Amino acid sequence: MTARDRLLGLTVVLLWGLNFLAIRVGLDHFPPFFFVALRFAVIAVPVLLFVPWPGVRPRWLLLYGGGFGIAQFAFLFTAMRIGMPTGLAALVLQSSAPFTVLLGALVARERLRPVQAAGIAAALLGMGLIGWDQLPNAGLLPVLLTLAAGLGWAFGNIGTRFATTDSPGVNPLHLTMWMTVIPPLPMLALSFAAEGPGAGIQSLATSFTGDGLLALAGLGYIVVLGTLVGSGLWTYLMSRYQASSVAPYSLLVPVVGMSAAWAVLGERPSGLAVLGALVVIAGAGAATIVRGPSAVATPAPATPRVMVAGTT
Repeated sequence: MTARDRLLGLTVVLLWGLNFLAIRVGLDHFPPFFFVALRFAVIAVPVLLFVPWPGVRPRWLLLYGGGFGIAQFAFLFTAMRIGMPTGLAALVLQSSAPFTVLLGALVARERLRPVQAAGIAAALLGMGLIGWDQLPNAGLLPVLLTLAAGLGWAFGNIGTRFATTDSPGVNPLHLTMWMTVIPPLPMLALSFAAEGPGAGIQSLATSFTGDGLLALAGLGYIVVLGTLVGSGLWTYLMSRYQASSVAPYSLLVPVVGMSAAWAVLGERPSGLAVLGALVVIAGAGAATIVRGPSAVATPAPATPRVMVAGTT
């Protein structure tokens, strides 16, 4: 991976780490399923009108949008709404990294190098230390829901990988923006069924007064910086490198998320949590800095299998 692309990966880390504060602010006002529908609908409408079709197979776009857009955020927003601490959510969601590497090996036939496996193992150890320290504050159900969100994100990553290798030359930004078309209607239906048809409408009607304005600001951050910029850069990196090379960057997101939650929300990590965060940084660095020839993945000629034995 080039130095420029490593910097882009770290930019995504910063944007997504701060994204958890915006999510917390939004969930203080909007019901979770409606909030998911709203965050994607804001982008989906102009996408349908103005953004060219990315030229990928619809099934890979559905996998991308269903995993990254629907499963990840439906589970994550619900977990945070029922008590998952913001900093701990940022940590547990990064289970998407080992999930992605595992799916990449099982489904896309990507080769996992020993140094990557060791780095991911170290990062998982760091996540385990932080989880051991903070789990009593969250409860079991919110943690399980956040793990399910991480698995959804991993399926979305694989959908991105298949879409870009199956259709070389696809515009990553167009692909990311068209992904936002998938979640709104299913999530709106879930909101009407689970939260009631009036809950979302009422929250939207009161969003221009009091705490609602702060929630709208959080929505703006999520849409512009978290989704368009962050996800666009992430899709670009996933289109150029193996999933096992890109996914470990997400292990750094909880370091930013927990630090922001500490500074803004008063969620103070203990010494054990700080140690775990340092182990995560070291492990993610080892997992993403892999020596080898060209980092650009070789597209498969027929089916979107990522056969990249000689690349990183």
